Amino acid sequence: MQQSNISDVQKWFPSEDGNEAKRNEFMDLIGQLIQGVDDLKNPDQVNLGGEKNREGLFYEKLVSESRIPNSGKPMKDVNEELLKLLHGHPYHSKYFFTNILPMASIPGILGMLTAFMVNGNNLWDVYGPAGAEAEVKVTAMMSKLAGYDAEKSGGYTTWGGQGAVYSGLRIAIAKMAPSSLQQGVPGNFYAFCSEAAHYSLYKSMEAVGLGSDRLIKVKTHSDHSMDTEDLRRKLRQVCESGGIPVYIVATTGTTDAIGIDDVSAVRSAAEETAHDFGLQAPHIHADSALGGFFAFFNEYDLHENALSFSPAVISMIKPIQEKMKHLHLADSLCFDFQKLGQTPYVTSLFLVQDAHDLKRIDLDPDETPYVGHRGYGDYHTGYTLECSRMASSISMYSALMAFGREGYQKLLGQFLEVNLHFREQLARRIPQADIMNPDNTGMSTLFRIYPEGAPRFSDEISGACTVQELERNNALNEKLFEKLGAKRDQMFFGDTKKHLLAGTREGIEVPLCVSKFFVISPYTMPEHIPGIIDYLKENIEEVCRAHGSLMTN
Repeated sequence: MQQSNISDVQKWFPSEDGNEAKRNEFMDLIGQLIQGVDDLKNPDQVNLGGEKNREGLFYEKLVSESRIPNSGKPMKDVNEELLKLLHGHPYHSKYFFTNILPMASIPGILGMLTAFMVNGNNLWDVYGPAGAEAEVKVTAMMSKLAGYDAEKSGGYTTWGGQGAVYSGLRIAIAKMAPSSLQQGVPGNFYAFCSEAAHYSLYKSMEAVGLGSDRLIKVKTHSDHSMDTEDLRRKLRQVCESGGIPVYIVATTGTTDAIGIDDVSAVRSAAEETAHDFGLQAPHIHADSALGGFFAFFNEYDLHENALSFSPAVISMIKPIQEKMKHLHLADSLCFDFQKLGQTPYVTSLFLVQDAHDLKRIDLDPDETPYVGHRGYGDYHTGYTLECSRMASSISMYSALMAFGREGYQKLLGQFLEVNLHFREQLARRIPQADIMNPDNTGMSTLFRIYPEGAPRFSDEISGACTVQELERNNALNEKLFEKLGAKRDQMFFGDTKKHLLAGTREGIEVPLCVSKFFVISPYTMPEHIPGIIDYLKENIEEVCRAHGSLMTN
């Protein structure tokens, strides 16, 4: 191959020697992207600018037209193509209210860029020493935050809360049946979670081969926390029928309502039942992917109130603090930094109280001949499901160092303050709306609207309504979904068609449709709430008028 051709290939890579010319070229390209995104921003809208029509046969047309070019384009031209992908993309302005899609912070982005520059595989410290070092640091930092003994705990980065729930289940099975890794999972194992829990446990049960029929759903209280007396009853029922409870997921911050299960009460129910039936206690996983970041308030002195939060915000923090202080009682837990940690996707951390639990699901060195089976290298993570792991721990480390405890406390406090203002004005100014999670403090408000004369939320959850009445109310709320969704470039609200199941006179449970206001942008402030309520009120009144006309006709 001619020398000129080799040089041509090298132009696509960062320099080997750190020369200034190559560095400036690289920085110019990064600057082009940042400038391009900034040019698309409009703080009074949600979507980035640019033309993007995804209606009709948009994706089919992409399939038809997309081809790999024979000769590559200059990188500046490629950047222009990349920026076109962002046209019309949701962006985290002050009007972005859909749940758990945060803005990636500058510290998080820089941490990820640091990881990309060396592109290490976090599977082994010989391949990824920077990621391994950051992972150990972050594991220790977050262990101490949660109340674990960092000298005994362990953990690793994974692909989200789902990865953590699944890893916890693998450990739970291995604890109860050590031979299961080789011989398969016994068919009489059962897992438990609340009705408000995330669906990730469904997928995990399917993936390990137990099946979702062996997942027992536990009732919840009005604050969307697990009813531990119902848990105790269902644990006993499983044991009496010959089943073995192996895994309980206590949700410490539900996706919709920010309900927080009492891990202490869950542990008591699990250990008492296990003792009565002569069984080993099941593994308890705290799904703290979202809510775990409120552990930053665990040592915050509410009386001293060093950050001068309003009395109303202090009253919101107090019940959260009272429950989050029990996090350390879970056998494992997780932190999704790409949620309230403000780092890019995907940056999740799985923690275990006892690092030896990770060895239960580790591979024999003979099964990993490519890595770790050497006399060099001290950090080999053969227990992870991933064989290739990005060094997302560097992004987490960057964010923790930049924000610090106080930075996260300030950000979460702001979210609580904004949500408080939203709830107050929603209740006062929009009579058609009821708040569905009034007992939950957090950054999320779920609300449901009702036509004049229809049964309201209190009637629905009492079981006094008919199926027809609930379905009529659902139909109205679905119309609001469609209206707000079609205009989501102005204000981006969330919604769900299955918040909770309400009983009916006929004995049939009906899922309730609700809209969500989820404070996730640092640019949403209390002074923006009146305009947000104006917008919401206008759209709700239009939907109700149209619904009334349809009912009359």
